[in-house]
Amino acid sequence: MRYEVIVIGAGMVGTSVAWHLQKNSSQVLMLDKKLPGSETSYGNAGLIQREAIHTHPFPRQLTEMIRVLPNQGTDIRYRIPAILRYHQALLQYWKYSVPATVKQIESEWQTLIAHCTSEHQTMISASGADELITRDGWLQLHRSEETFKEAQASAIDARNQGVEHNVLNLEELKAMEPSANFEGFVGAIHWKNSWQVSNPSSLVKAYAKNFQEMGGTIKESDVKEIVQDGEGWKVITDNDTYYSDKLVIAAGPWSNDLIKPLGYNLPLFPMRGYHQHFKVTEKNTINHSMFDMDKGFVMGPMQQGIRITTGAEMTTMDAPKNFGQLKTVLKLARKILPLEDAVESEAWAGSRPCMPDMKPVIGPADKHDKLWFAFGHSHQGFTLGPMTGRLVEEMIHEKPLLVDVAPFSAQRFSKK
Repeated sequence: MRYEVIVIGAGMVGTSVAWHLQKNSSQVLMLDKKLPGSETSYGNAGLIQREAIHTHPFPRQLTEMIRVLPNQGTDIRYRIPAILRYHQALLQYWKYSVPATVKQIESEWQTLIAHCTSEHQTMISASGADELITRDGWLQLHRSEETFKEAQASAIDARNQGVEHNVLNLEELKAMEPSANFEGFVGAIHWKNSWQVSNPSSLVKAYAKNFQEMGGTIKESDVKEIVQDGEGWKVITDNDTYYSDKLVIAAGPWSNDLIKPLGYNLPLFPMRGYHQHFKVTEKNTINHSMFDMDKGFVMGPMQQGIRITTGAEMTTMDAPKNFGQLKTVLKLARKILPLEDAVESEAWAGSRPCMPDMKPVIGPADKHDKLWFAFGHSHQGFTLGPMTGRLVEEMIHEKPLLVDVAPFSAQRFSKK
């Protein structure tokens, strides 16, 4: 059988691309070495972040760089082999992080974020997944008066872009989350119109199930080779060969490995995150995800338990797990919530696909016809998957585009 489109990737982004294409009269095959919702989409913090209108520039202030260098932080850690392997991409990241450039990047990034909840809602409604969603926001906790004041000023500016918030003092914070100990904190921002997902993996699986109900096909296969086949594509896997008219690469941090043999080498680099669940008791029940802004970790209520999610570790994809960052985070988390029995015997780890200019790659390839890219969303692939899926479908079927996709073109790096 020949498919109209093959989508390689079964995370939130790949599943969303496949869903939109299938919904709009395509015959779509989704391929990945694991079934939908089994990789990074399983392990994120479970937030659809309408408030995420700002990117994460490379530290440029000397004080910040000195803070990171000892490699003991809870928000960011690194390994030397990864620094060496990805040094060119990291140098670009540093160059893109000058304030004037960041301002331009964020103006483009915000065009995607503005539609994140509405595009998710379309897929949530179609998939019958509403029970997984809570729409009363999440809490950004602050230990420092300085960072708290900065966050309040930023939140006021964000109102102009439809981001809703409340500023909470400690008494108001305690009223919202009576199980938590907020000693050492000064207050919080309540981001009101961002959404919580009680099981991120289940949401991706619900979208994938609906994709199949519309006639889409999912195959668990390890892609070995991609070959042009006349005017279309041949995808060779570990157990079969598949043919299609069009091809979309949406494989997250594995995307570069798939397209390098075709002559592409984009500056994609991975950032790893860790999480562990703890059993819920009467003493540690919380209603909202809470992000410790100054320490860089998230505590969230999930179906599996209280999920503690770390910040980022700069490492290679194949590096062994290093739980040092998570262990340090857990010491801090246990001062906020009584966390006793771990659900898993070993913590989870997964990688996020990052680009040096902090924007995803969404659009057609420049060296081949009928080839599209959709990856590089950093830690916002879960938030932006449905929006990305809509844009890819609009491009493939030559429809009017919801937003300008030029800033997300893969060709932006070949021009440097």
